[in-house]
Amino acid sequence: MPDKREGSLEAPTRHALDWQSDAFYDEPQLFEELERVFDICHGCRRCFNLCNSFPTLFDAIDASDSMEVDTVPKPVYWNVVDNCYLCDMCYMSKCPYVPPHEWNVDFPHLMLRAKAARFKKQGASLRDRVLSSTDTVGKLAGIPVVVQVVNASNRSSVGRKILESTLGVHPDALIPEYHSNTARKRLRTRRNADDRAATPTANTRGKVLLYVTCYGNRNLPSMNEDLVAVYEHNGIPVALAEKEVCCGMPKLELGDLAAVAKAKEINIPILADWVDRGWDIVTPIPSCTLMFKQELPLMFPHDLAVLKVRDAMYDPFEYLMLRHKDGRLRTDFARSLGKVAYQVPCHLRVQNIGLKTRDTLQLVPDTTVQAIERCSGHDGTYAVKKEFHAIARKIARPVVNKVTESKADHFISDCPMAAEQIAQGLDGQTGEHPMGLLRQAYGI
Repeated sequence: MPDKREGSLEAPTRHALDWQSDAFYDEPQLFEELERVFDICHGCRRCFNLCNSFPTLFDAIDASDSMEVDTVPKPVYWNVVDNCYLCDMCYMSKCPYVPPHEWNVDFPHLMLRAKAARFKKQGASLRDRVLSSTDTVGKLAGIPVVVQVVNASNRSSVGRKILESTLGVHPDALIPEYHSNTARKRLRTRRNADDRAATPTANTRGKVLLYVTCYGNRNLPSMNEDLVAVYEHNGIPVALAEKEVCCGMPKLELGDLAAVAKAKEINIPILADWVDRGWDIVTPIPSCTLMFKQELPLMFPHDLAVLKVRDAMYDPFEYLMLRHKDGRLRTDFARSLGKVAYQVPCHLRVQNIGLKTRDTLQLVPDTTVQAIERCSGHDGTYAVKKEFHAIARKIARPVVNKVTESKADHFISDCPMAAEQIAQGLDGQTGEHPMGLLRQAYGI
């Protein structure tokens, strides 16, 4: 298949999602577009080593009667869809046919369209509804006394067998611990943060609203505590919003776009109000940052509040490096970190901000950071599902090998779920969050 693209050095452009139109969910139109894009992918095959969607597609084509897409059974299309976890790496790093190319291939958003069409027609299984309801599950699991029972059950063989039989959760999949003493409880005093000490710079307003995230609130509160300590050490006031709910990424991956819209209607007015009051916003989880930076603006391209939040949303290390650029980041570190192996999460890579986590940590004397730009295969829910767990571990294997070969003093990832997934394959080495490592370097 010849490449007709002109102006190949143009940056990729992303079209808004037409998710509120009837055509978006029309099954004949959907399958026509799936066949068109699958045929282009078949003629290219550059993405064979990304997620399992592409091997699934290519194997089905090679096993078909004509060895072309036209004889691949349509049910196989859903296997391709189910193996896509919307990491966006094919769009951002591999595909030569993304817009503005005339073939207009956006594989991840086509998979999202298929997930949304199926969800609208069939709904979702109990397992998928539960796993994607992070707020509800977290609230129930985090109730005092209940939390101890939940954590103990998740660590026991009996509890894991129950999860496997009822929800299809793989018995070897890592399940995060829950905390009743959440980040929002630990940091509650910052809901009325004093911003008078803020120091604006050319690139920042010098005071940040921390969107703590579901995971950061109930599963890893220390991540947010470390962020607040580092930011306040650098003279950046930190506040918490009066309320927040899940960013919507788990429901997006499920195809439940109405639930994404519902979460947006709660979060965006609150966040936009803080922006109007002069605050920047940071989130400690790359997927949540991406949700506000990319997915919501593509779903609601004409919503001025959504765009306002997008423009004020930062990755935490992106923000620190902007402060450093303006001479406002402290570099009086108390200790070195040695050699650090750093897995760069996919949802951070596709933000196109560079390797700001690496750059920040390398400001620490006698510290080297080896960046590993490979997927962990976790994707929030993909790796815990019984039918995908082995595939997810296989996807993570190259990262595990690189971390092992590095003999690093520390292994980190901005995504704590990715860190746990990779650490499962390491010999006793645990994953750390880079903000905690930076806090150690400051000695605070």
